[in-house]
Amino acid sequence: MKKIILSIAVVLISLVSMAQKPEYYEPMGETLGQFSSVKSVADMQELGNKFQMIANAETTEWLPLYYHAHCYILMSFMEQDVAKKDSYLDVAEKSINKLIEMAPSEAEVFALQSFYFTGRLVVNPMERGQEFSALSGQAIGKALALDPTNPRAKMLKIQMDMGSARFFGTDPKSFCPQAKELLASWDNFKPKSHLYPNWGKDQVEGIVKGCE
Repeated sequence: MKKIILSIAVVLISLVSMAQKPEYYEPMGETLGQFSSVKSVADMQELGNKFQMIANAETTEWLPLYYHAHCYILMSFMEQDVAKKDSYLDVAEKSINKLIEMAPSEAEVFALQSFYFTGRLVVNPMERGQEFSALSGQAIGKALALDPTNPRAKMLKIQMDMGSARFFGTDPKSFCPQAKELLASWDNFKPKSHLYPNWGKDQVEGIVKGCE
């Protein structure tokens, strides 16, 4: 009964907040909906810049900066030019540093930071592997310490553990049971609001498919 009452209270608070700040919630919801239509680096950059505009207008809200950084990290994975990859990550880094100042108790922030470090590593695995795998692991540790149930932090840890296993010559499929368990429980995790991050399930599906 207490859980039901708490859930109702959270929904009511969310609805009241939306009614009080339509100038924030409406453009955020609309911009988030545009992720599904992104087809190129240019599309992703345009989307990221929209989040930046919202962040400039809503200086006390951390989620616009989160999605701005997320867009630029995704751009680095989509881009083929190595120099451009790092330039996009430079932009993401600035937003992530602000995020950590604004929301140091949010697990999502450190999960995103881990994803950012992975982006840096991927640019040059041979030269950057040791430094950025350690930094990514530290960020995951912070995220899981704040929220052990966060599915994005769990997914990133599985990816990192599988990558380390390949590097050290052990079987990455030893982490397949964790990936399958995460996928089965993914939808049980409820974001704090409809604006909170909810990405990553398709990546876990990819991991599980690779385990077959």
